[in-house]
Amino acid sequence: MTNETTFLLVGHGSRNRDGNKETLHFAAQWRERHPEWRIEVCFIEHAEVLLDEGLDRAARGARKVLVIPFILNAAGHVKMELPAALKRARERHPQVEFAVTRHIGMGREIFAVLQIQLDRLMKQLAVPDPMTTGVILLGRGSSDIGANGELARMARWIFEANEHELVDLAFTGVTWPRLETVVQRQIRLGMMQICIIPVYLFTGVLIERIKAQVERLQRQYPQVAFGLGSHFGFDKGIFDLLDDKVCGETPAGGMLECDGCKYRELAEAEHLHEHGHTALAAPGCGHAPVHDHRHPHAHDHGCAHPHD
Repeated sequence: MTNETTFLLVGHGSRNRDGNKETLHFAAQWRERHPEWRIEVCFIEHAEVLLDEGLDRAARGARKVLVIPFILNAAGHVKMELPAALKRARERHPQVEFAVTRHIGMGREIFAVLQIQLDRLMKQLAVPDPMTTGVILLGRGSSDIGANGELARMARWIFEANEHELVDLAFTGVTWPRLETVVQRQIRLGMMQICIIPVYLFTGVLIERIKAQVERLQRQYPQVAFGLGSHFGFDKGIFDLLDDKVCGETPAGGMLECDGCKYRELAEAEHLHEHGHTALAAPGCGHAPVHDHRHPHAHDHGCAHPHD
């Protein structure tokens, strides 16, 4: 990599200004780790610098732009909006090569961060019996079944690596179950303590909402001890993960998951119709769309590799 390459961090964006400030602060700390790198930041929504402007800024004076979706789960933003913006950027800047890494994802690095969160909460609760201590991984929630499935995988890994009787997942919006429902279930099943781990990189409106929910649950169930984790975007493991993406995981051909996928294009066209149909990946195929009438505008294309 040379200074002719720009690294563009693409954050989700938050209505809470502090969330976007934290993303910018993360980028500043990453620059301190690599002062020779040119690192830019933009957001998909709820911010001043959005995708098109961010891609234009990154392209100025660069021969190559490496786009890094700084997002935990690949849903519609990563699978549809980002590829569409990249297509427009390639048309505006034909002299610049645009390459894309995979999103942050839910792999071993994130699992390690979540395990650290759980260990810290157990110490705060005076190291109770894990068999009577429930664990809840709390994600943003998506209409994309693949994005929700990534969180479910983390819940299973946490269960396998520990001795907790119950490890569940909940979501703050869009899909179910919600936090209150899972807490009620765990208490009915005898949990005396509950560790709640928000799976979020940075603060925002939803983080503040989670804090208010937990305070209300503590008043509702005074006999239960609650431990609430925090967002973890500044964890050393996140910096290391990005370093690995830049130095060792750049995909050949500069293609994003579902970037250039014909089924994504079909889904985009279908999204414009008002029939309430949803293109989902067919089981066993991973590409061919099938229709699901349950959740309008949910998209999951199941693409696990760059397309030719």
